Amino acid sequence: MSVEILDGKTIRSFVEDEGAFNSSVDGRFAALDTDRDGLLSYSEMARELMSLRVLDRHFGVDEAAMSPDELGQLYRGLYARFDHDGNGAVDLGEFRAEMKEVMLAVANGIGFLPVQMVVEEGSFLKVAVDRELAKAA
Repeated sequence: MSVEILDGKTIRSFVEDEGAFNSSVDGRFAALDTDRDGLLSYSEMARELMSLRVLDRHFGVDEAAMSPDELGQLYRGLYARFDHDGNGAVDLGEFRAEMKEVMLAVANGIGFLPVQMVVEEGSFLKVAVDRELAKAA
């Protein structure tokens, strides 16, 4: 983890650089696709979705206070957002499209004022910051 300063423009610039963005997203997709069938099942994405700790980080709700059924329903709902055609599997195109939407939502949420943020190594936000720093050098 590292502390970085970023703004919405940095994230949007990364998403708009189709080559850099797709390369990063494709790498994450490949890492999640453990059976190498070119599709992500719920079980392949579940750990990644759960690591986001959506309720805790964004709504201040302790996930431990929720029942396993409620958490399962939440994460299945998140998975369904990626599964655009509803066939029970997420292909690379769906994954790219949803990650683009997620990153643009983050960019819009941050806005134009720079913010200091802790980002994980290898995360899409870290890649965006590193890309911006490399352009400035």
